[in-house]
Amino acid sequence: MFESHKKVSAEHLRRGAYLYIRQSTLKQVMENTESTQRQYALREKAITLGWPIDRVIVIDSDLGQSGAQAADREGFQKLVAEVGLGNAGIVMGLEVSRLARNSTDWHRLLEICALSNTLILDEDGIYDPAHFNDRLLLGLKGTMSEAELHVLRARLRGGALNKAKRGELRIPIPVGFTYNSENRPILHPDKHIQESIHMLFKIFRESKSAWYTVKLFRERGLKFPRQQRTGLCKGEIIWGSLTHSQTLRIIKNPRYAGVYFYGRARHTKLLGGKWSSKKIPKEQWHALLPNSHEAYITLEEYEQNQKQLLQNAQTYGEDRRKSPPREGPALLQGIVICGCCGRRMTIRYHTRSPGDLYPIYVCQSSTVESAERICQCIPGASIDEAISELLIESMTPLALEVALNVQAQLHARLEESDRLRKKRVERAQYEAELSRQRYMQVDPRNRLVADTLEADWNGKLRTVVETQEEYEKQRIVDEQTLTAEQKEKVLSLATDFPKLWNDSKTPDREKKRMVRLLLEDVTLTRGEKILVNIRFKGGATKTLTLPIPLSAFMARKTRPEIVEEVDRLLENYHDTEIADILNGREIRTGNALPFTVVAVGRIRRTYQLKDRCTRLQEKGMLRRTEMLKLLNVSDLTLRDWRNRGLIKTHAYGNTMQTILYELPTKDFATKIKSGKFAKCVEQILTLSNSNSQEV
Repeated sequence: MFESHKKVSAEHLRRGAYLYIRQSTLKQVMENTESTQRQYALREKAITLGWPIDRVIVIDSDLGQSGAQAADREGFQKLVAEVGLGNAGIVMGLEVSRLARNSTDWHRLLEICALSNTLILDEDGIYDPAHFNDRLLLGLKGTMSEAELHVLRARLRGGALNKAKRGELRIPIPVGFTYNSENRPILHPDKHIQESIHMLFKIFRESKSAWYTVKLFRERGLKFPRQQRTGLCKGEIIWGSLTHSQTLRIIKNPRYAGVYFYGRARHTKLLGGKWSSKKIPKEQWHALLPNSHEAYITLEEYEQNQKQLLQNAQTYGEDRRKSPPREGPALLQGIVICGCCGRRMTIRYHTRSPGDLYPIYVCQSSTVESAERICQCIPGASIDEAISELLIESMTPLALEVALNVQAQLHARLEESDRLRKKRVERAQYEAELSRQRYMQVDPRNRLVADTLEADWNGKLRTVVETQEEYEKQRIVDEQTLTAEQKEKVLSLATDFPKLWNDSKTPDREKKRMVRLLLEDVTLTRGEKILVNIRFKGGATKTLTLPIPLSAFMARKTRPEIVEEVDRLLENYHDTEIADILNGREIRTGNALPFTVVAVGRIRRTYQLKDRCTRLQEKGMLRRTEMLKLLNVSDLTLRDWRNRGLIKTHAYGNTMQTILYELPTKDFATKIKSGKFAKCVEQILTLSNSNSQEV
């Protein structure tokens, strides 16, 4: 002790004496009070060495903090700062492990103490880090302290791992389970919680989509349980809206399949004290014990759910063959495969008219990955139409079974939803009754407590009323959902499935779900024609050969047979009459529109067809001016002969000006009695003789 006192100099006494106090956990602070008192008692030792009481500074802000790292210890950081500034003459701690259990932090403190001429005191004596022997001894103590922490951790970790291998380590359990008196996981005794979780798995099993499961819960006004993990309400069940992340956590958790697991993630501490978690493969889990407790689903269903989530994910895997049915008219979305490279084909849409979407199946994986050319690009409208016809033919024998299954499914869903909502009402009534009992048991003279319990009771009663009203409102909606008329419509599916399929009110999403019930996948190969290989559920296959659809320009182009028909009709009719004839036959243009005068004229000009006027002139017919000059008569006389039918006319338009006159014959000359037309008669006879000679 004499040697220790010799190390304390006047320079040290002019500076402060810093006492650092730490306990590793809050439990130790509350229960191991003797260790804390021993640490505070070191103040007396500093006074004995010569420090006045006002220069003894106690740093105890790290009570309840581990000494493994200095990152989260504000008190230790303050101590190092004071030593570095030269304000500390001596640093006191009950033992080295109180100051630090990490060699890096400990040796850094020793280095700073040596540079600032600061002493270190523990229960065994006083040390000067500037002296080699003292520094060597302090270094050994620090190393032993760190080794001690490692040994303690290894023992605790080893015991936990051994218990985990046997499935006996008690770890936080997800909502829907609880521990019994023997520390064994069992299903939660609350039936409302059980039915809610069963319904979540059932909806996901049918819809294959976590997002759709959340949507259905929200549309039906259903609440889902959540267990509070922290705070004052730790361990209590809170009911709220189901979220997408919560749905994914439940579906991915093996505990719901009765599997006990431990070590699913590897945790690493980063700089700054933060932790990083990384999922590891199932083969590397420390413990994996199937069928270790009761379950909500089977292990096979759990594995199938994981595969479904992997297929649904947009960013998992190179060849994602399937995805959930979504909006859009592409019937084979998610199940079409490229026949050239075997990869999944994606979808593009283009429009030909406002509001009409036309799908295109594209194999572009090589383009995205390697900047290569698109493997295949196939228009999908004709393929979807062929698949629709095939499904209608295939569904005819199974229509009754499908209709009955749909009706039973609707009934089951509504009954489950109604039962869950009724459980919620019962829970609210139970909580209200519990609040009433608490209020009735309190002493009426204790108004502070009575007023609080009365307010709580009133709040619970309001909750009962709101829950009951919501239940009745939703029940009325459910009753309206399946009216007698709608039941008849459901049953009519058995005899009129084509009508349902072709009904414009049937959503594209539902059509795709029907397709996936029957088809496994469809493989497309484009050559001179499109080869469609269809694989049904169960292994049956069918191959279709379809022509390659025309381009947009060729699809709008007038068909050759229509052009020939227009050319034939021009021999006897003008454009307006031809348009009326074609429309009467329900023939349409390349744009699927009724024929007009403009459309007929465009066909004539495009295909260089002779118009009606040219055809009549080639037969020798004359215009009005030409006929007047030929016969040398007045316009009134020519009009009179036309009205009396003596001269025939042929129209090539809709007005009186668009007509041609046929040359007069000998019969016309004999009908003219007046002598003033002698020259005209002579001209007509001359024309008739010349025409007969030519013939």
